Amino acid sequence: MGGAKKKSPAQAEKAQAAESAKKEGGSKKDKKEQRSKNIISVIVDEGQAMNFIKGSKVFTAQELSRQTNVKVSAANAFLLNLLKQGTVKRIGGYSGHHIYVPA
Repeated sequence: MGGAKKKSPAQAEKAQAAESAKKEGGSKKDKKEQRSKNIISVIVDEGQAMNFIKGSKVFTAQELSRQTNVKVSAANAFLLNLLKQGTVKRIGGYSGHHIYVPA
């Protein structure tokens, strides 16, 4: 029933310019190789985190991340480090959503 819509002269000109630039520029792999991935590391403010931990009865990694303004993964890594040191204890939770208590 329908067909391809006829492009306006401005759109046709833009498409032609983009096509010629694509031929000159190379492939997408070249662009991907040029971009370097930045490794983002977020460090938890230990003083702020310890004040929150000491002041709460129980807490989760999600609560800690909200209080310290970091990602949940960074807060979780910080809590796992504290768990190994014995500063906090895991008392419950499931499937990665654990509940901690200060030791």
